[in-house]
Amino acid sequence: MSALLYRIGRFSYRARRLVVLFWVLLLTALGVGAATLAEPSATSLSLPGTESQEAFDLLEERFSELPLDGGTALIVFSAVDGAVTDPEPRRQITEVVQEAAGAAEVAAVKGPFESGLISEDQRVAVAEVTYAVSFETVRESSRQELMDLVERSGSADMRVAVGGDVMELMPDVSKELIGLLIAAVVLVVTLGSLVAAGMSLIAGVTGVAVGLLGILTATAFMDLGVTTPILALMLGLAVGIDYALFIVSRYTHELTRDPDPEEAIGRAVATAGSAVLFAGSTVVIALTGLAVVGIGLLTEMGIAAAVTVAIAVLVAVTLLPALLGFAGIRVLRRSARRQRAGDGETGGRTFAQRWAALTTGRPVATLIVALIGIGVLALPALDLRLGVPDQGTYPEHTTQRQAYDAIAAGFGPGFNGPLLVVVDLTDTRDHRDAAQRVHTELAGTDGVATAAPPEFNPAGDTAIIAVIPRGGPDSEETEQLVQTLRGEIAGTADGFGARIAVTGTAAIIIDFSDRMAQALWTYLLVVIGLSFVLLMAVFRSVVVPLKATLGFLLSLGATFGVMVATFQWGWLEWLGIHTTDVVVSMLPIFIIGVVFGLAMDYEVFLVTRMREEYVHGAKATAAIRAGFGHGARVVAAAAIIMVSVFAGFSTGDASDIVQIGVALAAAVAVDAFVVRMTIVPAVLALVGDKAWWLPKWLDRILPDLDVEGRNLPAARRDTGGEPEPAAVVEPVEGSAR
Repeated sequence: MSALLYRIGRFSYRARRLVVLFWVLLLTALGVGAATLAEPSATSLSLPGTESQEAFDLLEERFSELPLDGGTALIVFSAVDGAVTDPEPRRQITEVVQEAAGAAEVAAVKGPFESGLISEDQRVAVAEVTYAVSFETVRESSRQELMDLVERSGSADMRVAVGGDVMELMPDVSKELIGLLIAAVVLVVTLGSLVAAGMSLIAGVTGVAVGLLGILTATAFMDLGVTTPILALMLGLAVGIDYALFIVSRYTHELTRDPDPEEAIGRAVATAGSAVLFAGSTVVIALTGLAVVGIGLLTEMGIAAAVTVAIAVLVAVTLLPALLGFAGIRVLRRSARRQRAGDGETGGRTFAQRWAALTTGRPVATLIVALIGIGVLALPALDLRLGVPDQGTYPEHTTQRQAYDAIAAGFGPGFNGPLLVVVDLTDTRDHRDAAQRVHTELAGTDGVATAAPPEFNPAGDTAIIAVIPRGGPDSEETEQLVQTLRGEIAGTADGFGARIAVTGTAAIIIDFSDRMAQALWTYLLVVIGLSFVLLMAVFRSVVVPLKATLGFLLSLGATFGVMVATFQWGWLEWLGIHTTDVVVSMLPIFIIGVVFGLAMDYEVFLVTRMREEYVHGAKATAAIRAGFGHGARVVAAAAIIMVSVFAGFSTGDASDIVQIGVALAAAVAVDAFVVRMTIVPAVLALVGDKAWWLPKWLDRILPDLDVEGRNLPAARRDTGGEPEPAAVVEPVEGSAR
């Protein structure tokens, strides 16, 4: 593999104008495609084989006239003194309803005096606004028009607020520029050259631009959720800049050893490029593996992000060498232009070398301290609660939160998360009588606040009954109610010849959690199994992949602990990150996949350099210290860049994106600095030469990927160069040989 990448690197250098032209043309073509073909996002959470999905399918089949896809907004009126039915408040409400009916993209408005949505104490009333398009595709100007109407309609006697899915906070990527700025600063400090930093940024941004434009073009042929391109941007930008950093750093190192830039770029792509290729492969495996869960939303998110990561790898091993060819020796910092084999430092041991000496010199103490620290971070994970954060978790000053609280105060907490019972009456003799008997059973069930009268489809063979729980959408009481309806009440309905299916927020959470639990072990087996085999082939070792996998579990535990402490316990509210009381249901399995891929990134980047030193003649401990000394600075910089990019997304308002940003930032910080840069060298020091042991029968079966560049002299001859002398490994000061 290193020989192939060596040739690719040298070709990209020599044919740099052609390579750059190819990427420019591809970027232009995708830009035109995105501008002319892109369609609005359309999130659709499908859970095949679950009762919630069965209910939705039945609704779509039997109630085709209902606007199931239309977005909704709830305008909530709260009387300060008196009742909303008094003459003056009634007049104000009527005017607002009439004006809302004429707002852009609004299909229908049902006022509280028409629908009867007035609280028992007559202090709260709700108007329902239905849009002609789904909530994701409602134009921002249309949202703002309704918001402006609500803001100017309030008075001293009546407060007006608006909620509903149309008012969901949409992801805002503008604040990600902060993370990009931090990444640029880190690149300049690490590489010591504005030109080198610029090359890395151009490569990273190009890769994510190609990926995003491709995703936007694909929306012309398939429905993609609003979060799909955001996640592709998040991961693509982070890994793209990191991958470029590793290759540029290796290139500057090779330039101090060989004055020929073409040879230097060939060797950089062959060695660092190999690590990038296999690190990217583990991320792609982890992301595409989400398809085994069988949930369309997760599958599309995983595949879109995986494609973007794959493009980042291709950019790193083709476009980046071409760009470096134009830059010449200007990528070198001035001090590094003095020819010297090594890492370019000018004397004395670096901090990385001292840290490696400490962790390998006292491995047991290092492991104890690191494991205790991770254990403390992971403890909050025992309190993990999954759910779907709703507008009740928004900041108190927002109109969405005020609407949510007013509805809960006037109608009870269950009104914000109603259940919908779909009753199939095709096998009953008297449809209306059977529906009424089901309604009576529902209304008398413990935990039900109210059950609306049955509403029938035109054929009269199906009814829907809205059930308002006494508890909130994510309460244990409501969860128990769903189980009762699906068990005891469903059995009773069968006696009437009716069949019921229950859906709603709480029901979807239950079905989603069950699907996750069923798919989790299969997913872990597939992803970890494939990655384990890949890592064995890369490192020619059983211990290294095993250690990498166990380290991933430590990082995962700490990540979930940070999420609980942040979003359930509110420990980071002082940073403006608000609590949501629950962790988004679909995040755990998504985070598992992404964290596994990113964890393997740093394992590959750091340990391949140790393996390279070992293969070239260094003893076990010396190889660890030398490899760590060469790679730690770049790995640390890459981790800081990734944390900065992910943290940039945690400053937004959309709770799911904020949670993903915090989770990935925490995961990378723990995995890079504690697991890979502390625990890994300590474990390898304890194991010694056995770290690189592989059974002979496995050695024969597994392909030799040669990430260390053993075949580079032959490859150099094949490309017309002179074979170089055998590599000489210089001992790192203070290391044991």
